[in-house]
Formats: sequence, structure tokens, C-alpha cells
Amino acid sequence: MCVALAPVQLGLLLWLGRRRNGRLSLRGVVGYLDKPMPRGKLVAIVAALIAQMVVLSFALIPVDNFIYQWLFTWVPFEGAGSVTGYFTGYSRTAVIVSLASCIPLTGLAFPVIEELYFRGFLMPRLSWLGRWTPLVNAALFSLYHFWAPWGVLSRVVFMLPGVWLVWRKKDLRLSIGMHPGTTLLTSTGGVIALLLNLVPF
Repeated sequence: MCVALAPVQLGLLLWLGRRRNGRLSLRGVVGYLDKPMPRGKLVAIVAALIAQMVVLSFALIPVDNFIYQWLFTWVPFEGAGSVTGYFTGYSRTAVIVSLASCIPLTGLAFPVIEELYFRGFLMPRLSWLGRWTPLVNAALFSLYHFWAPWGVLSRVVFMLPGVWLVWRKKDLRLSIGMHPGTTLLTSTGGVIALLLNLVPF
């Protein structure tokens, strides 16, 4: 993600902004910034979106596992509900330090870049699809996570409400609050759970 996501997605947006504005700027490149909703309403909607995203993502774990078992058993995978399966053989301290050091990137920076690209840049350019725009955008975002194809359907389901609201309200801050807010909450919560021995290791 450090090698591809940040340089490619953010780099493209900054390059387009420099071409358009003569300086490093996202003005005119990233959309849905011109009609901001009141701050109180924004915070309330983002909190509700984070709650629904967390609940739906956990509720859909059995769907991910079913799709994996049905189509993708040839891919080594511990299961959608596995938290520490990838870290077998490493010390508890090494795992906690590794996960904690990733929080600023995978919990915050990368999701913000993804939202700038997928919702701020790509979605306005799909507006010719009319009402299908949010669904197509959510599907493209889900397919972009090609390393976990068994999660495509569930990712569309739990991302779609936020994507639809950004499209409807024309306010990118909704998904910037929802997506990084959720990943920050779950990644930080996961590290805390490991620290407190709430997750088997």
C-alpha cells in the first residue's frame, strides 16, 4: 500500500491538481466539497455510518466465509473472522508492535486517500450513470480489494449507505469520516483487545 496506493492514487490527484491549478492542490480535481452540511448534522450522520459499517461488516463475516468455502479454498486464508491467524509463529509483542505501528497508515492515511480517489475523484465522473452511480462506485471500490475476492459482496453492502449519502448530499466529508473512522476504530480496538488478552493468541 505504501508503494502503490499512496503514490498512484494520491500522486495522480496531486499531479492533476498541479496541472489544473499550477500548484499542488486538489481544487477542481476532487469533487463534493462545495456543499458542506452543518457540522452537527455531519457528526451525527458519520457516527451512525460508523456504527452501521461496524455492525454490518461483522454480521457479514459468515457470508464472506461461505463465499470463500464455495469458490476460493485454493487461496490460503484463515477465515474472515480470524484476527491473529496471519501472525502464527511470531511473538505476541512483535504482533502488537506491528499492528500498532500500522494504525496511522491502514487506520487513517490510506482510507483517507481511498476516499479522495474513489468518492472525491471517481464518483463525480460516474455521474452519467444517474441513480446507479453509488452502486457502481461501491462495486468498483470493493473489486479494487482484489486480494480478498470473497469479501466483494459484503464490502458493497456495508459501504453503500455512506457512498449513497456522499452522492446524495454532495459532501465528501461523510465518507472521509465513515471509512477512516471505522478503520481507525477497529484497528485500534484490535490492538487494545490483544493488549488486554481479550483475543486468543
